[in-house]
Amino acid sequence: MILSFMGVLTACNTIEGAGKDVQSGGRHVEDAAKDVKKGM
Repeated sequence: MILSFMGVLTACNTIEGAGKDVQSGGRHVEDAAKDVKKGM
């Protein structure tokens, strides 16, 4: 039972990390879009 609980916790940490990566990528796209808009 303890081992399965640890597996769930590990999965949550992995999903959280992936979410942070996606969020960071979104910020970079947003910043690039703002730079393009300023250049127009």
